Amino acid sequence: MSMVGNMPVTRNRMARPDAARSGSVSGHRDERVVKRWPSDRALKLLGIDLPIIQAPMAGATTSALAIGVAAAGGLASIAGALLGPNEVRAEIGAIRAKISKPVNLNFFCHADATSDPARETAWRERLKSYYVELGLDPQMPTTAASIAPFGNAQCDLVAELMPEVVSFHFGLPSADLLSRVKATGAKVLGTATSVKEALWLQQRGCDAIIAQGWEAGGHRGMFLCNGIDTQVGTMALVPQVANAVHVPVIAAGGIADGRGLAAAFALGASAVQIGTAYLFCPEANLDPVHRRALLAVQDDQTIVTNVFSGRPARAIQNRAVRELGPMADDVPAFPLAVAALQPLSVKSKNRGSGDFTPLWSGQAAPLARGLRAKELTRVLAVEALATLMRLCPADAHARQ
Repeated sequence: MSMVGNMPVTRNRMARPDAARSGSVSGHRDERVVKRWPSDRALKLLGIDLPIIQAPMAGATTSALAIGVAAAGGLASIAGALLGPNEVRAEIGAIRAKISKPVNLNFFCHADATSDPARETAWRERLKSYYVELGLDPQMPTTAASIAPFGNAQCDLVAELMPEVVSFHFGLPSADLLSRVKATGAKVLGTATSVKEALWLQQRGCDAIIAQGWEAGGHRGMFLCNGIDTQVGTMALVPQVANAVHVPVIAAGGIADGRGLAAAFALGASAVQIGTAYLFCPEANLDPVHRRALLAVQDDQTIVTNVFSGRPARAIQNRAVRELGPMADDVPAFPLAVAALQPLSVKSKNRGSGDFTPLWSGQAAPLARGLRAKELTRVLAVEALATLMRLCPADAHARQ
């Protein structure tokens, strides 16, 4: 269970038009709500009422989830990395049809992978026994993952759809593409896993920095280094990034309840980005195997691994991670590694098993609750304000 002030909150993981672009990105904000927070820098920049950004989470985020977050006053996000142009149009269109709030469109900025036939053949050979075990042909053809880095086509889509916010993972696109994005009026967010990356992003024009701590689920946003041993936790990373940059800082990693949101402000952040907690919402696009795993996971059961995609990412430990990794030296480059494990994932999930499926999760999953997205966003805000009032009653009353 989590706490608001001294009152217990039951933990139930089973429960179920363009805005103005000058200065901030929205003209429909409740200033009474905004003034209650210790910092309003991110709120003003992004045009939102609550300092909560729903992480994009490629494959899991839906327009329904995003609509719920936006309706509560947070920043809705759509992940463009795994979607084709028409799918992105449909998701953004569904959000625009329901609500007039800012939207964040997220993209990957990884380098195009160069195929290495010898490496990929060796990896397939390593997986051969699993194919045989599951009754699959080890020589069966596989389909390459469609994960394109941000390029001209994606930039054209941004110009067409005009999202109020555009965020990037794995660095930033080229200077000319970034200039085109900023020319649309969109605010640009970049993910940093170190102070060095945060300064790099700021120097290239990011309007705010997402400081991603080691606790975060899914792919590490690291792009200036390859080693995971020196990656920094949220508690240490956020204040160092806040000291180093002059743009607003958004804390990410290990935040799943109001206490984490309140702590982020104490560390110097102006908002938080939350991912894993939103996976528990009924609007999230999760298969039953992944959902069951999330409901059962404990604090020490996630790990950073590269076996599923070729890049470090935090997931729930399963057979693939234990027997192939967690960090495999012979895995193909991102995203080429996805193809070989995909048939194993599909076949095992059909049998009710998550042995070969990337069960993305952050370390704070046990704190999550299965509320609808709108309710969860509001509960997180209420919990955070209650915590801040309990810890600093004089400051809280002055802001009301």
